[in-house]
Amino acid sequence: MQQLGALDAMFAYTETRNTPMHIGQMLIYDPATAPGGKVGFKDILRYIEGRLDGAGMFRQKLVRVPLDLDHPYWIEDENFDLEYHVRHIALPQPGDWRQLCIQAARIYARPLDMERPLWEFTVIEGLDNVQGVPKGSFAVLHKFHHAAMDGQSGVQMTVALHDLDAKMTPRQWPTKWQPETKPGDLTLLALAQINNIANPVRGLKTLGKLLPVPKQIFNFARDNKQQKGSGAAVPKTRLNRKMSPHRVFDATLFTLNDIKTIRSAYPGVTVNDVMLTVVGGTLRAYLDSKGELPDVTLKAGAPVSLRDSNGDAAGGNQVAMMQVGLGTHIADPAERLAFVARETSRSKEMNEAVGAKALMELSGAMPAGLTAAAAKLATRMGLGQTTFPQINTVVTNVPGPSAAMYFAGSELKRSFGMGLPTDGMGIFHTVTSYNGDVMLTITADRDMLPDPATYIAMADKSFAALMAAAKKTSAAKKSKPIKTTAKKPNKPLTTSSATARKGRRKETVIPHR
Repeated sequence: MQQLGALDAMFAYTETRNTPMHIGQMLIYDPATAPGGKVGFKDILRYIEGRLDGAGMFRQKLVRVPLDLDHPYWIEDENFDLEYHVRHIALPQPGDWRQLCIQAARIYARPLDMERPLWEFTVIEGLDNVQGVPKGSFAVLHKFHHAAMDGQSGVQMTVALHDLDAKMTPRQWPTKWQPETKPGDLTLLALAQINNIANPVRGLKTLGKLLPVPKQIFNFARDNKQQKGSGAAVPKTRLNRKMSPHRVFDATLFTLNDIKTIRSAYPGVTVNDVMLTVVGGTLRAYLDSKGELPDVTLKAGAPVSLRDSNGDAAGGNQVAMMQVGLGTHIADPAERLAFVARETSRSKEMNEAVGAKALMELSGAMPAGLTAAAAKLATRMGLGQTTFPQINTVVTNVPGPSAAMYFAGSELKRSFGMGLPTDGMGIFHTVTSYNGDVMLTITADRDMLPDPATYIAMADKSFAALMAAAKKTSAAKKSKPIKTTAKKPNKPLTTSSATARKGRRKETVIPHR
């Protein structure tokens, strides 16, 4: 039995019908590489069953403490049923991208069963007319509750489910599964009493690390002034309202080579800077098309992993959130990129100055019952959409494998992340990379963004505009003439230094270059 941390538990407390707290991904496979060139549903079940020991959360379910007086626990589900968690459907003809997006959004909108292990896979066949994907391909849509994992631990689970070749060689795991009996309510309440006394005491140790933080924040704000256009309050838009239970999903794809072309034109920028700039241009175009573009920049939350070398295998959430201006008030894509790069640099320095990991650890110092009550009250009152938002959207960048991967012998062709829109933040952007490609995915509320295909088309235009600006900048650098101050290049240039020797001036010869 393992207790959730405060941040993980928060996702369980804030789960509602309209805002299910799961994240996920949709992976598309080509079965041509599998034995016999095809993969059946039973083959997939057997394959997954052989990988369940690779990640503990596959067979762990949540046990809530009565009245939420303490944070929940994970226990090994003695009634685990693989076939409940892995479902199977097929698209009707023609089996195109739009049908796949609609079906994925419907599946993703449904909450997970909180009484069972918090994940589901849906195998989707019939992808016969999806551009860029071989006919006969199939998709697997993953849903994992955010209480169990963040984006980085999700990548680790993806690795556990995949091979580097199509041979499907059996893999051995260091631990073997053992089911557990659910603890009784009296046992859970007794543990809650102990923890609610011990947690504040443990928190004092972390609190000592944070005593210098107010001064550090003041010094940082004094020495690192916000750039023009980023200091205003976060504007509220049509995408920052209360959530409905309905979702939309769509995605587009860029190549890493194209992103490298942009980065080479603007030294010092990162892949994350480029994608944030593309999102900023997309939001600018979309809101402008509705006549609702704010005069100040929209701001994104950009999650940053706090995992260290000793915590890579740990599940749960270990993240901090950077607030980054997206430059939506800037029309020129190159200027917007420069703005975003300065924003990300400042936010990273702010996190380092404050000590983001210590702040995360301090969240566990509050009594769990108080934390749960506050989280549920804030959710029911809809504070996320009745007050001014802290951010307008999230843009999370989860790097994936750089080489081809295989599932049940089938080659992975596309990897699309799926995010977590919430009240007050109706659109979530996920950036994933795989084998030379970068995918930008949106998960959004259908009432706030009823036209996802239009939005994605604007993302393509935003990237194309930034690419064109980068090529123009690179061409200008190459064609710029080399300046020289020499009037007569065939003669050496000289500088004179005064000297008293024989009343003459000594000349220092500088060879012409």
